[in-house]
Amino acid sequence: MLDPRYVAEHLEEVRAGLARRGFREEEKLQRLAELLDARRRAIAEVEGARAERNRRSQQMARLDKRSEAFAEQRAALRSLGERVKELEAERGRIEAELEALLLEIPNLPDPSVPDGAGEEDNVEVRRWGEQPRFDFEPRDHVDLGTALGILDFERAARISGARFVVLRGAGARLERALMQFMLDLHGGEHGYEEVWPPVLVKDTAMRGTGQLPKFAEDAFRIAEDWDAHGESEGHALYLIPTAEVPVTNLHAGEILDGETLPRAYTAYTPCFRAEAGSYGRDTRGMIRQHQFDKVELVRFSTAEQALEQLELLTSHAERVLQRLGLHYRVVALCAGDLGFSAAKTYDLEVWLPGQGRYREISSCSWFGDYQARRMKCRYRPGPKQKPRLCHTLNGSGLAIGRTLVALLEQYQRADGSVEIPEALRPYMGGLQRLEPTRA
Repeated sequence: MLDPRYVAEHLEEVRAGLARRGFREEEKLQRLAELLDARRRAIAEVEGARAERNRRSQQMARLDKRSEAFAEQRAALRSLGERVKELEAERGRIEAELEALLLEIPNLPDPSVPDGAGEEDNVEVRRWGEQPRFDFEPRDHVDLGTALGILDFERAARISGARFVVLRGAGARLERALMQFMLDLHGGEHGYEEVWPPVLVKDTAMRGTGQLPKFAEDAFRIAEDWDAHGESEGHALYLIPTAEVPVTNLHAGEILDGETLPRAYTAYTPCFRAEAGSYGRDTRGMIRQHQFDKVELVRFSTAEQALEQLELLTSHAERVLQRLGLHYRVVALCAGDLGFSAAKTYDLEVWLPGQGRYREISSCSWFGDYQARRMKCRYRPGPKQKPRLCHTLNGSGLAIGRTLVALLEQYQRADGSVEIPEALRPYMGGLQRLEPTRA
């Protein structure tokens, strides 16, 4: 959520920043300006009424309690007290509407983010590795995985419907191997603390990281939240779209010791997305599914550390692809392609020979204090110093299903077999190659 004070003092700057990312809902910006002005006036009126009440209270203390003047002052104080309550209620109403409106307004892009309207305007930053070349027509992961007997889309559809897959045999083991490899790399070499969070979260957690209210249609809402006595706590529960939600909310409502920043966490979770609005896109295979596995990276930092932390987090996600020997590129997202809560994002795009194109396998983002303001996540720079909002960052390290897709397509051979990268062989019991099943 944007800082209302900053918005009030830099409204035209905010309007220009939002226009860079294609947000031109002028009626919301106009209402925002009106509410900010009303809030300023309401605060002044409340403070003025309180000051008058205090002044009259002090005057009354000097009067004879049996005098007519005392009775008049007491009546005036009662009237002032009612007026203060009315003004406070009006201020509360204005601030509630203001907060609700701010929840619908995206983050401002960092000045370093390139201009552009959409995906076609993203800027390639670098490439790693050689693009695989084949002396045969490369197959996509669906054909490869079906022939290998490791991907079963037909039975998954029978069980759960479209956009699901059953991983079988070596495919299931490969998914598990990738998960373990990524967690070992991030928890060991990169120094992240591993956590295993719940995959059902309250609506407050979804709101804290920006999934609500913007992406309500893309989320799976499950039920009401129940306490130990079977009573509703008034919160909806959602299946998480990414481990970003529970892990970033680990410190919601907390004040951290500034000396402990930056903090770094990694987590494996299944992820669940309704994929609303994506019907007809990527319907073949594992690219866009309702349920998928992911290892997430989350970092908390100060404002001064944040951009350096983004580069570090991105390098950690890249390291997975490098260790697996997968060709990829890094692109800086333009302002018009940024996610709702992000201030700056790098996408890692892995090459898929079967599609003849690069596909996103990780988005590494810095959110400024946008999420922290929603979650009330702060840190204290030093003893007795005023708390400040943390800066949050996250990225996939990596999306496991898409990594499996990339392995199948980049390591395929002419006979339909697929080599196992050396880094994964210890996790696969020494298996070096997946062979097609015999008819």
